[in-house]
Amino acid sequence: MTDNGGNRMKRLLFGTILLALVIAVPVPMMAQVSVNIGIGLPPPVAFQAPPDVIVIPDTNNVYAVPGIDVDLFFWNGWWWRPWQGRWYRSRYYNRGWGYYNNVPSFYFDVDPGWRGYYRDRNWNGHPWNYEQIPNQRLKQNWKSWNNNRYWERQATWGVQGYKPRPQQQRQELRQQRQQQYQQRPEIQHHQQQRQQQHQQQERVQQQRQQQQERVQEQRQQQHQQQQRQQQQERVQEQRQQQHQQQRQQQQERVQQPQRQEQRPEVQQPQHSQPQRKPEREQEEKNDRK
Repeated sequence: MTDNGGNRMKRLLFGTILLALVIAVPVPMMAQVSVNIGIGLPPPVAFQAPPDVIVIPDTNNVYAVPGIDVDLFFWNGWWWRPWQGRWYRSRYYNRGWGYYNNVPSFYFDVDPGWRGYYRDRNWNGHPWNYEQIPNQRLKQNWKSWNNNRYWERQATWGVQGYKPRPQQQRQELRQQRQQQYQQRPEIQHHQQQRQQQHQQQERVQQQRQQQQERVQEQRQQQHQQQQRQQQQERVQEQRQQQHQQQRQQQQERVQQPQRQEQRPEVQQPQHSQPQRKPEREQEEKNDRK
């Protein structure tokens, strides 16, 4: 019985180790499947001092840095920058850029020809007396300007005799600019990359799901195997117990007659004649004389 119990414990321990290996091995296999499409950061723009900005007409407080070759905007407390069909934002104008997985909503309100209008100081046929806003003033006032729509209602963005476009016309311009934006080569290239990344992520997800299903199936098979093994062990133990009981009963039946033969005989007491009394013996002697 002791050896059988030890063998059973060894088999259970082996089965547990095997199940752990089945579960653990696929994990690094899934980890090796990764998305290799990297997202780089835009090159830095050198500034000798914090840049001044101008407010772009027909926008909801969108500011731009006019004196550089790249588009750099400030809106809603963030600095925004497009690069290679992607968008980045930061709390700082010269560092800390992070990828923004969308097009910021303000961008389609920005007229694509704003740089030419800035150079000519003319906004759609109206003199544009834009104001150079220092960085410190922007940081202190952008929230209040945004809340009360200062540049639109009080200063009309510095454009003389200009009336803001109606809302419907603004919406039409947004849709038109959005279509033109989608046709840019760098935007199409980025969209292809995103589509490839999405497809690759779907393949990774499918592979992980299939791997999980295989792991689950292996677990079930291992569990069923352990159940069958335990059941076989219980049946074997029951058979061994029955066999031992039969042997023990057989031994008892063999040993019982032997014990009876070895039992000592009880000696019967011998019946002796009662001794006669001395007086009687003397009388008998006298009579014989």
